[in-house]
Formats: sequence, C-alpha cells, structure tokens
Amino acid sequence: MKPHTPINDFLQNYARSGISRFHMPGHKGVSLHGLEPLDITEIKGADYLYEADGIIAQSEAITSSIFETARTLYSTEGSSLSIKTMLAIVMRCGRKGGRTKIIAARNAHKAFINGCILLDIQPVWIYSASPTGSVCGCHVTAENVKAALESNPDAAAVYITSPDYLGNLADIGGISAVCKAFGVPLLVDNAHGAYLKFLSPSLHPIDLGADMCCDSAHKTLPVYTGGSYLHISKSAPTEFSQWAKAEMSLFSSTSPSYLIMGSLDKCAGELQTGLPDSIRSCCQRTRQAAETIRSYGWETAGEEPMKLTVIPNSRGYRGEQLADIMRTHGIECEYSDYSSVVFMPSPYNSEEDFIRLEKAFKEIPKKPPIPTEFEMFPRTNSVMSLREAYFAPCEEIPTEQALGRICARSALSCQPSIPLITGGEIFTPDIIKILKNYSIFTVSVVK
Repeated sequence: MKPHTPINDFLQNYARSGISRFHMPGHKGVSLHGLEPLDITEIKGADYLYEADGIIAQSEAITSSIFETARTLYSTEGSSLSIKTMLAIVMRCGRKGGRTKIIAARNAHKAFINGCILLDIQPVWIYSASPTGSVCGCHVTAENVKAALESNPDAAAVYITSPDYLGNLADIGGISAVCKAFGVPLLVDNAHGAYLKFLSPSLHPIDLGADMCCDSAHKTLPVYTGGSYLHISKSAPTEFSQWAKAEMSLFSSTSPSYLIMGSLDKCAGELQTGLPDSIRSCCQRTRQAAETIRSYGWETAGEEPMKLTVIPNSRGYRGEQLADIMRTHGIECEYSDYSSVVFMPSPYNSEEDFIRLEKAFKEIPKKPPIPTEFEMFPRTNSVMSLREAYFAPCEEIPTEQALGRICARSALSCQPSIPLITGGEIFTPDIIKILKNYSIFTVSVVK
C-alpha cells in the first residue's frame, strides 16, 4: 500500500493543475532549477505550519507516530530553530524564578548560545569528564549531571549534545534517570542522529528517556537541507506540546519552505516502507569500512554507527591535510579540523563510494606521527551573562592581544559552530592557543 504523504500529494496535484498562480513566489511555478512547480506559499488547502490543522498537521502526526512521540513538529530552518524552541518551552513551562539557568555540556552548538542570548538564559557548563582531542567532544556522564544539579537546584533543564560531531554517544538513559530524579527535563541536540530511531534496539534520545530533542532530518535522512524535527516525549509535561507551535513561531520565518516540508513528508513515506532496513544495512557497511580502514593502520573514534571519524595524527597528518588528500581521490568529507576528519555515509551512498573510500586510505603513505596538541577543553571564568556581553559596547582586536579581556561575542569556526569561548568569559592563554589552531585570528571583546 502506498504511504500517505499529504503535503507531497497536495504539491504534486497543484503542480499538475495548470492553475494561474497570482500568488507568491515570483517564479510562478516556471521551472528554472527544476523544483519550482512544487514551491508554493500558504494558499488555500496548503495549511500553515505554525497553526497547522490540515495537510501539515496530518503529516506531522504521521511522523510523530513513526517516532512514537507525544508530538513531532516540522522545522524548515534546521535544528537551530528547534533548539531555540526547546529553550523557549522550558522558559515558559520550567523556569524557577529569576534568570533561567540550564545545565549544558560545553560542546553546545552556536544555536544554543544564540537561544540563551535571546531568552536571557545563563548556561551552567559541564566540562568533559575525559580527554576528547577536539572541541567537538564533551564526555558527560550521569555522575557529572547529578553533581551539577546538586550544585544548581534552581536549574530549569539539562541540555546535552548526542551524538556529537565526531560520533560520540552520551549515556542518555543514565542521564535521563538522574534528571527525572531531580524533576528537571532533559533536552538533547540529536541533530546528527535522526536515523538512530531505526536501529535494533533504538538509540534515539526519545526512546532513551529525553523529554525533548531535535533531529536534523536532512543530515542523515532523504530530506532537503533545513528540514528538522522537534520531538516531544509522551512522558514530558503536557504543556510542552501545548506551547510548542507558539514558541517555534517566535523565532521562525512566516514563509516556511514547502519544498522542505514536502521532503519531510516524503521522508515519512520512505520511513514507512524500506528505508529503515536500508539504514541498518548502511550502519553495517559503515562498520565494515571502519574495520577495513583500521586494518590499514588508521585510528578511528566515536561509537555512532553511521559515521566514520578518523584521527590522522598517528599516521603523520593533520585533519585538513587528510581532507585535501581525499579530494584528490574524488572524496569530499563532512568536516575536518587539525585533529580529525569526519565522513557521514547514508543509505544513498553506493557500494562504489565505500570501495573508493577504503582504497584511498589503503594508498595514503604513512609518515612520522604528529603529537596531539589539545586534549581537554580548558575551563574559563565568566564575569558577564551571555546577553549582557553580546549587547555591550565591543571592538574587534587580534586574538593574540585578547589575553585577560572579556569576550563579547562567541568565537567559533564553521563548522562545527561550537563556541571556543562564549560571551562574558575571560580570554586565557589556552583559549587563545585553541583559537589560533582553528584559524581564528580576530575576536570581539567588551570595551
């Protein structure tokens, strides 16, 4: 039986209708790139994302049933919008008086920082419990979270990133149990892990006890860039679901992309048929590729089953060097920095893609190892809130002159868009060294 895809069906029927389009967008369905006939605005019958009661509501309900949530919302502005929405929901439903504090792992994405600035939330950072070799990683344990909650009984929520950019998975089940014992919700940035739902057993945060999480569907599923889910657990307070649409509309465009919504809808149809089996097969093939690459003497990292992270230092290469070499083999990676290279397969990679990847690693010669320069994210002192620092008078100065100054606006590289120092924190020698490693040579400081 053909899966029900209400948004996509509407778009296809409208494209075939031959109707004269005296509405936005300006291309009027004339094919320039190829998808214009399916690109519409909120015409009659197309529903409205933030007050959905028609085809969008139907499609979101289908996806919610697939992920077994109390409610799943579509975002056409990525997980960045979903993250801000989670924070706003907690602000409305979970704050405990005064400035809202949220306990967060230090490798939080820029979207979390921006949400804190907009909502005047002050994060209480949890630093990595063990060396990670990269700012992307932050090993957070249930014991870390318990200690943070004991020290901050007024915290409104706990926020972690899992999987992180390098493919490390947190103990969401253990962390969730601690959060439930303290009566605070657990929010998870699961941007890289939408597919985790379809493993056996599921490793999806909602199934492991998170109250809310975001999935960047476009990162691992067949969805256009910008397509994201906001999932709310059946065990979360009912107010979370009741306020979700209103809080999402606070940060979003009033012109959501129907192309992106259509792809989210179409993906739901694929998830009801053969895509979950293909995901599991891809995880198996990724694991096989990792084993093959390790047999050639390369080091890998992370436990995420559909991601391959290579640490090239022991073979004598920086991450950026290895990424450049891969391009000569016809391979483009997801991410590289001075210490790691990340490859993100999906079921839509061919067997030839995997063979090419394995062959490239086999052919790259070994060189003398390069020592790892950075193993732990250094702690910093915060003397201003994120919001106060962001809106304070500021100036741009060379990074090497920033020692002892107060950071005004978070300094980060894109990707992975993880702030190396956040607003209100003091520049230290270690932070300055890391900034230079990520080629950040000017910073914003409070005057």
